[in-house]
Amino acid sequence: MEFEVLKRNHLKRNIIIGLIAVLLISVVILNFTKAKYRVTESIPLVNGTINYSLADLNAVAVYINGDNGYTKTDTIPESEYVLNEEESYCTIDGNRDNNISLSYDVTTKSLSVSPMTTKRTKCYLYFDTEPITIQDIIASKTIATRDDFSTTLTSDTTGTIYQAEDDDGTTYYFAGNVTDNWVRWAGFYWRIIRINGDGTLRLIYNGTSTTTTGRGTQISTSDFNSTDTDNMYVGFKYTANNVHGTETNSTILGIFNAWYQNTLQSHADDIDMNAGFCNDKTPYSGSGIGTTTTYYGAYNRLYTNKAPTFECASDSDLYTTSGSSDGNKALQYPIGLITADEVAYAGGVYERDNTSYYLYTNQDYWTMSPSLFFSRLARVLIVYSTGYLNGNYRVNSTTIGVHPVINLRADVQFSEGNGTSETPFVVS
Repeated sequence: MEFEVLKRNHLKRNIIIGLIAVLLISVVILNFTKAKYRVTESIPLVNGTINYSLADLNAVAVYINGDNGYTKTDTIPESEYVLNEEESYCTIDGNRDNNISLSYDVTTKSLSVSPMTTKRTKCYLYFDTEPITIQDIIASKTIATRDDFSTTLTSDTTGTIYQAEDDDGTTYYFAGNVTDNWVRWAGFYWRIIRINGDGTLRLIYNGTSTTTTGRGTQISTSDFNSTDTDNMYVGFKYTANNVHGTETNSTILGIFNAWYQNTLQSHADDIDMNAGFCNDKTPYSGSGIGTTTTYYGAYNRLYTNKAPTFECASDSDLYTTSGSSDGNKALQYPIGLITADEVAYAGGVYERDNTSYYLYTNQDYWTMSPSLFFSRLARVLIVYSTGYLNGNYRVNSTTIGVHPVINLRADVQFSEGNGTSETPFVVS
């Protein structure tokens, strides 16, 4: 009887030992499994955290945009990238669910999925290079000022941007033989003239590649107006017997309107409608009416005083498409020309050759600035083929080049680039 009791106790002890052994083995297995997941990434979700390994669980697929498009990777980018929320998406049981929205914080590595999804969900994350803003361009440059505009600026000014004032505040402009103000936009290459005081970006057309020279840097040649026998023909828009009139389009504006419709209209969302173009028709001497000998403001500033300005002398001559409070709603489309003052800020000087600044093209081309009406002939300032400002060309000269100028919105972003001809800023 005693032996039977001992036998039962021995059996009970063995059962307990077995249970303990199983428990110990389970703990070891659990710890081993948990150790595996300790080396994986964690993505906090809206209602919890999923530990995942891209290779093991395949819960997310990550793609990074590069020179050859999106390429799959096993690593979520640490910095300098942002999630393309429009491109990224999730599937449930292999079917795309367009009701799921995604956002990702690179700093905290937090992927937000809304609404919360099931374990059968797989998300495809597409990352783009963090966009470059106009303010980033300014911040990356050494800011300087210029006081002497009597001599040409020919030095390599790459990495420098210059500061001045315009009608809207502080403007930052490029000058000299600068090599980091290239932009690719709307299928063409442009040079940044300046960041306007309102934060918009002012560009001048430079052709279909960064290696284009001569006539390839302009869209055509044209007269400014077909007639030169009256003061009114110095106008980008004009009205008879009204210095600041805007009833009639110039010949060159008609070319711009057609070109804009055919090439830029589809990119209009990038263009600012409020930033204006100054056709400064305010006379320095003379009435500016009819056949009266008249010298205009830009001629006096740039030929006599060597003192350019970014400020428009009259609101009536500041043309916009929007009719903003500081401009005249004179334009059908937001496109114009560079001013002679902007050429002077960039390094051009009246009747002094400059073949070593970014506005030199080896071709004559129009500015928007009236020069004078003299000997019954209307004249507008041009950039001469050797790079200097010239105020003696009649408005009906048909061989002068046409370089469109546009203003991009202040919130425009660039997907890549550093502004050089090899890697220009590319508008997103």
